[in-house]
Amino acid sequence: QVHLVESGGGLVQPGGSLRLSCATSGRTFSSYAMGWFRQAPGKERDFVTTISRNGGTTYYTDSVKGRFTISRDNAKNTVYLQMNSLKPEDTAVYYCAASPPPAQNMRAPGQVWYWGQGTQVTVSS
Repeated sequence: QVHLVESGGGLVQPGGSLRLSCATSGRTFSSYAMGWFRQAPGKERDFVTTISRNGGTTYYTDSVKGRFTISRDNAKNTVYLQMNSLKPEDTAVYYCAASPPPAQNMRAPGQVWYWGQGTQVTVSS
């Protein structure tokens, strides 16, 4: 069992930055590929990014490439999402996700084994 707790969401102006964190419990964090999904009001939950167990491989949805960066610290059992150049269309609840490897397979909600509770990100002036 993996328990995920997100933090770092909030209100930011367009062009601003936020850093999300996802802390996990248990001793098996490094065994899992980790990722982030997001869900805007009235829309489905969508894939944002995923990272391999050792952090060496990452995948991003096209709309965030060059703006978002996923990273992980296995010693701290934490995965991060650095979000720069934020746009109003990035507004959503962001969910941390964990699944067995490989990371490339975790690109749809149905492929996620564990979810966090979500953290709201609002981009607005």
